[in-house]
Formats: sequence, structure tokens, C-alpha cells
Amino acid sequence: MADAPVEAAARQRPLSPHLGIYKPLMSMMMSIVHRITGVALFFGTLILAWWLAAAAIGPDAYATFMATADSTIGRLVLFGYTWALIHHMLGGLRHFLWDSGHGFALRTVDVLAWGTLICSITLTLVIWFATFRMMGAM
Repeated sequence: MADAPVEAAARQRPLSPHLGIYKPLMSMMMSIVHRITGVALFFGTLILAWWLAAAAIGPDAYATFMATADSTIGRLVLFGYTWALIHHMLGGLRHFLWDSGHGFALRTVDVLAWGTLICSITLTLVIWFATFRMMGAM
């Protein structure tokens, strides 16, 4: 009986902080996106392996891969893979900077988070624009 008030109080408190307590910060969002892009890169690497295997197997397998990759959905997946690769790389460079002991000022943390997002989108668009331009598709 003596433990009843303690148990009631323990049930009323949240088990861990929730988003209702912490305001989402840009650096927090970029940390989450960095993890998501890491998972996406795993699946994108399977696509890369499919491309290499298709090239090694022969013309029919390669034609099948290219038909899939050249479809609208295929291009969207490849565009997303390109963005995930660049975003994850820039996030890794941001973490490398932090590992060296630099960039911990709050303003710098926000600038790096926004810079990672803006640069990853910009570089992805530049790569795809240049690719289409070289191929004569634009």
C-alpha cells in the first residue's frame, strides 16, 4: 500500500521527452535525415549492384536495367539516390568538422545544417542538369 502513490506518480510522468517538449531544431532534423539517407544509400547500392551485374551478364540484362532506370519512376529513384548520396556526404563532412573540435557555436551549427540541406539540393540539381545537357535530352 505504501508504494501506491509512487506508482501513480510514475504513471503520470512521460517516460521520455517528446516533441511536445523539445522544439525541433534544424540540426536535429538534419541528424534524422542523415540517418534516413544512410538507410536509403543501402538500398541505392543494391541498384548500383544490379546495374553492374546487368552490365556483366550481357546486353539483354543491361537493356532490362536501362528500361527500368529510364522510366519515370526509375529516374525519380535515381534522383533521390543522388540527393541522398550528396546529402549524406555533406553531413559526414559536417560531422568530420565537429570531430576536429570546430563548429560547435550555436550559430555555426545552424549555418552548417542549412548549408548541408541547401548545398545537397543545389548539387543534385546541377548534376542532373549537366547530365541531361550532356546527353542532349534538354
